[in-house]
Amino acid sequence: MLHRAARAFNVSALSKLHARGHTALSLAHTNLLPHLEAHGSSIVKLAERAGMTKQAAGQLVAELEQHGYLMRRADPRDKRAVHLDFTPAGWQYLLDAQAIKREIAAEYRAKLGEATWDTLNAALSSLLE
Repeated sequence: MLHRAARAFNVSALSKLHARGHTALSLAHTNLLPHLEAHGSSIVKLAERAGMTKQAAGQLVAELEQHGYLMRRADPRDKRAVHLDFTPAGWQYLLDAQAIKREIAAEYRAKLGEATWDTLNAALSSLLE
């Protein structure tokens, strides 16, 4: 049930992102983007944080770069490495994703009621500790 609820949240969020103009994004993209640090990351670090291979992350990064969400530049500490940064469209995605997260949380809170919502959040927090 937990997995199905998380999937439903992600599908709803993706639909809302598409409505805001982020139509090129897939669930795979939206599952990768939160793992990119605000000041940028290497593909290796991004893959580690997302729990995927460097090749899989590299493919998604290439797609996100093609769609204008990420840009590559030489790593200032290691010229052989690639550093990934958000573009202005990438930053807009982050702002939209945060707003959508709050919107879905408000929908869930209204559907469940405040007490159940609080209990659910406390239970999930306990599981994650």
